[in-house]
Amino acid sequence: MKIAIIGAGNMGGSIARGLAKGSLIADSDIIVSNPSAGKLEKLKEEFPGISTTQNNAEAAAGADIVILAVKPWFMEPVMRELKLKSRQTLVSVAAGISFEELAHFVIAPEMPMFRLIPNTAISELESMTLIAARNTNDEQNQFMLRLFNEMGMSMLIPEEKIAATTALTSCGIAYVLKYIQAAMQAGIEMGIRPKDAMEMVAQSVKGAAALILNNDTHPSVEIDKVTTPGGITIKGINELEHNGFTSAVIKAMKASK
Repeated sequence: MKIAIIGAGNMGGSIARGLAKGSLIADSDIIVSNPSAGKLEKLKEEFPGISTTQNNAEAAAGADIVILAVKPWFMEPVMRELKLKSRQTLVSVAAGISFEELAHFVIAPEMPMFRLIPNTAISELESMTLIAARNTNDEQNQFMLRLFNEMGMSMLIPEEKIAATTALTSCGIAYVLKYIQAAMQAGIEMGIRPKDAMEMVAQSVKGAAALILNNDTHPSVEIDKVTTPGGITIKGINELEHNGFTSAVIKAMKASK
């Protein structure tokens, strides 16, 4: 299975690194193209087995799966340049471009297509990756899930749910980071060194996520475990609610949809 990645920017580069770190695709079966050489050289230094080129069509020509990680406004000219065949599988990482639009940019509109929405944690193999499919079979869907489960967690969703789920995951990671930043600032005000505060809060967030992902539980259940009557935690939670914490999160998610 040969994979071409068109674009070596933040997302394309992260996907390339994630694939190289995984077990399903050999480095020698990955080729990455990018108009400038700098990012390709850096990628090649990290993973010498990956092939690189500045020619998009050359990268795509021999690939079974072609992942387009270019800006949305570059998608049409790049896709028309590639002239993908129906035997190939197209994977688009471009936000906001529907399957219907993608089908107009290729010479084989019946070809298998996926829309992929990772988040930036894919570079750490911890992405929540959303996958929508068109003209694919179950085997292709399952392979794509396995591929991106190696870079965190992936989930197959209908295309019409992409906007809402992107708010939760791709935008949502920024909101989690904003919480970490805010909690870190509070720690500094209370006399904790910035780096120590950042690590404490980041590990606490990681631990909270692990409780949810590794157990048959719910946030309310886990909150109840640490909010004793008259204790300091419930006082802090009530202060968050008095200041509209839950409402602010909901409004932020809906604004990102």
